[in-house]
Amino acid sequence: MKLQSLPIKTQLIIFLSLFVLYLTFLQKDLLFLFKTLIAVAGAISAESLAVFFKQKKFALTESSAISGLIIGFVLSSISPWWMFLLASVFAIGSKYVLRIREKHLFNPAAFGIFLVTALLGAYTQWRGANLWYVLVPAGAYFVLKIRKIEVVLGYLAVFTLLSGVEAFFQNTPLWDVLLYQNYFFIFVMLIEPKTTPITRKGKVVFGVAAAILVFILTQCRVRFEAELLSLLAANILVYLLNKYKGYLWILR
Repeated sequence: MKLQSLPIKTQLIIFLSLFVLYLTFLQKDLLFLFKTLIAVAGAISAESLAVFFKQKKFALTESSAISGLIIGFVLSSISPWWMFLLASVFAIGSKYVLRIREKHLFNPAAFGIFLVTALLGAYTQWRGANLWYVLVPAGAYFVLKIRKIEVVLGYLAVFTLLSGVEAFFQNTPLWDVLLYQNYFFIFVMLIEPKTTPITRKGKVVFGVAAAILVFILTQCRVRFEAELLSLLAANILVYLLNKYKGYLWILR
């Protein structure tokens, strides 16, 4: 069976799993691998229990494995193992509690990570987030597959513009801005299908809004992780963007 014939979620799980192994070998950090496995096991278990109580049947879901893998990448390995487990429980719980019209409101992994950082003081690390030579080609493939190219282009265009202006006034090479962007956030977390708009213009607005928020919150040096907070804030816009077919009143 060819990889391309597998469901897109299965392909993403394979990619993220191989990326975990690559970084574990590259950085010689078995703790990263161990705690990622804890996050994955916690997410799968939490989702299985939720499905069982809701539908009275046992099921293993691919989306829960993806959430666990993302948590493993973003949380710092110096955080206690139980924080990884708790982040996974928060992530899955948000899918069943925070809903609008039968759809979960927030990106599950972002929500879980944000809660443990905000409430329990966990640290983030964003493993491999700057490895553009891995994340850009693989990410472009997934972005095209799930039809979220407008989200990524909207984000990259605005964030690069804002960062470029800042780099100009600070006499910093623009290449440094592009090289050290958080590509894991852009190509893995930002494009989560169920918490992003369904219309073309809605996707653009979503990406632009996320970029502006990330830039502003970074400049303001907010206490919380700028990318996570911005993504969760942008998630709140999705219902309106879908309802009004991607048009805000300022775009009419």
